[in-house]
Amino acid sequence: MDTSKERANAIRALAMDAVQQANSGHPGAPMGLADVAAVLWRNYLRFNPKNPNWFNRDRFVLSNGHGSMLLYAVLHLTGYDVTIDDIRNFRQLHSKTAGHPEYGECPGIETTTGPLGQGFANAVGMALAEQLLANEFNREGFKIVDHRTWACVGDGCLMEGISHEAASLAGTLGLDKLIVIYDSNGISIDGETKYWFTENVANRFEAYGWRVIDDVDGHDVQAIDRAFETACEASDRPTLICCTTTIGYGAPNKGGTAGAHGSPLGDDEIALAREQLGWSHEPFSVPDSTYSEWDSTDRGKRLEDDWRSLMSAYAEAHPQLSSELRRRIEGELPEGWNETITEFAQRGQNEGASLETRKASGQCLNVLGPEVTELLGGSADLTGSNNTQWDGAGWLWEGGRYLNYGVREFGMTAVANGLSLHGGFIPYTGTFLVFMEYARNAVRLATLMGLRHIFVYTHDSVGLGEDGPTHQPIEQLTNLRTTPNLAVWRPCDVPETAIAWREALKRTDGPCAIVLTRQKTQPQCRDAETFGNIAKGGYTLRRESSTLQLILIATGSEVEVAQAAADQLEADGYGVRVVSMPSVDRFQAQTVAYQQSVLPNEVRKRIAVEAAHPDYWRRFVGLDGDVVGIARYGLSAPGPEVMAELGINPANVVQAAVNLLT
Repeated sequence: MDTSKERANAIRALAMDAVQQANSGHPGAPMGLADVAAVLWRNYLRFNPKNPNWFNRDRFVLSNGHGSMLLYAVLHLTGYDVTIDDIRNFRQLHSKTAGHPEYGECPGIETTTGPLGQGFANAVGMALAEQLLANEFNREGFKIVDHRTWACVGDGCLMEGISHEAASLAGTLGLDKLIVIYDSNGISIDGETKYWFTENVANRFEAYGWRVIDDVDGHDVQAIDRAFETACEASDRPTLICCTTTIGYGAPNKGGTAGAHGSPLGDDEIALAREQLGWSHEPFSVPDSTYSEWDSTDRGKRLEDDWRSLMSAYAEAHPQLSSELRRRIEGELPEGWNETITEFAQRGQNEGASLETRKASGQCLNVLGPEVTELLGGSADLTGSNNTQWDGAGWLWEGGRYLNYGVREFGMTAVANGLSLHGGFIPYTGTFLVFMEYARNAVRLATLMGLRHIFVYTHDSVGLGEDGPTHQPIEQLTNLRTTPNLAVWRPCDVPETAIAWREALKRTDGPCAIVLTRQKTQPQCRDAETFGNIAKGGYTLRRESSTLQLILIATGSEVEVAQAAADQLEADGYGVRVVSMPSVDRFQAQTVAYQQSVLPNEVRKRIAVEAAHPDYWRRFVGLDGDVVGIARYGLSAPGPEVMAELGINPANVVQAAVNLLT
């Protein structure tokens, strides 16, 4: 038997067996793509299975992540730490071979995929990172950053709107090291896609500015090899390879049908497939000769050793560049940045003036941008509104460090996730808070993977004014705060904004959202202790002048509303404390003793004040407290008028307090 077919059939058999044993999964795509994988991983992909994190490896992204057994099988066969027992335990509790590929859970998985199309966008970000790092660090004779990003997409990925956003951007950016394999099998869960997906994909990608290699027989290894060879030739464009495959290839009854897509083939069909493929081995059994054909450990070690030798010579020839690149690869921040932003926060405390927190954030970037060279920012066509471009950053299209993502919130967020996954950059992205909804699933995947990605969301409440209810967020803050592993900061003035940026950059195990106002906010007074407590997420901003009777909890622009209400209540003889809580999750991570020092258990009269949905704050005010919030959509009018009309004003807070205290 042709060894390439034998290698491919090993993938097919493992996919059939694992899905059957799990009684769950998608055997069809791995069986259909097995020939493509056999050529790619053996002849073209550069990787070291014994060091999955080797920096100059090629990246491979399986965007159609339901076909995860393709990836697990190849990782096992090529020599990664994925054992045959891991294959047997596919989709089982605590197995590294999860239902869909999960970043950080299994070696060789470059990104979490499953929600279709996002892996494609991640791959665009990875290819962009490679291009930018190569431009920055490569020198004559030293192609230190030199690798490709390969991605596999299915019909479902290309039906999802995010694929349009990401492909359009990739074509515009000319990402010539990006190669995407389109698995065109014409089948999705509902059946034959010819009834709902009839566009000419090749023409579509050519219109985006891609090089397209069309009509490749995905089961002809020579045709596949020619396509890959062409794709690796020099170009100034990304490449799409359209491979026609048969889903469930080898299964005589279910192959080519939706029956092979998302459920086990069944013992009888698997037996027939084994016969048709000429694979006579027992389930989960691969002959030693096939393992030898697949094993990539020696080749991988040579590739990495050659690169490390080049790196050593590079370090001698360009010591400063080498040191900077190593620092960024390792994810370490430059010396002195922490002191710089902390000093800026202190200056903001001492020299404070009324300022929009979005502009305070822009000032923070002016301080951080020149020092933290791995910061790569961008906005969904709202740069001037988001204040996300620091002075001197320059536009990416003219050689600067600021990326115009265009009106592509979802694509932007997923592409930036890819930048983070690649390494060498800490991306931050900007849009209006309400348009976070467009990007919601990419935000979720960033938190699931624990990525370093900073989301800058401005125009954070109905206070933005005249644009009206379509642009005025209500439920979005609750959405973000209830997302696991997402740190959310809603600062009230310059010092809190600076500390939010500082803490966001320090975080290495997940993303942060910094939520900012369009309207000016008043600077708050703090002593040294209070200033130091900002980083704890919640702190006593104003202490009661008499016996404590009431606690007002507020965030963002509503801190000044709470302060004004406290002025009146104190004048009326009540003991009122004002707590600023820019980051609820950070506050809840503090010791119980600290939390109770800010919010004593015995003080049950509490009011939370925030121009957002009130239900989130019930956990802090309890049944004995109240929330001054907004449980309806906004209005089109000047911001102060909308705030007043919807009850976000000192008078309404005072009335709520009187109702509690009398």
